[in-house]
Amino acid sequence: MGSEPVDPRHVLDVHMLEMLVCPLTKTRLTLSADKSELISVAARLAFPIRKGVPLLSLEEARTIEPEEIQRHSR
Repeated sequence: MGSEPVDPRHVLDVHMLEMLVCPLTKTRLTLSADKSELISVAARLAFPIRKGVPLLSLEEARTIEPEEIQRHSR
């Protein structure tokens, strides 16, 4: 499994990120280092990004461990 080319339609637009907020706390979201999730430090949740689309539903979110929150709040 080599690295396959990424479909440009499946890349999150960073300008769109500036407009998105956490659906629970209405605070700013941070893009994870691997660009696969949007992190809400305030809610301690990570929302997945699939095919360039952020899934900002609480059902899709995963809880973040305290150590991971510290990395994203810097």
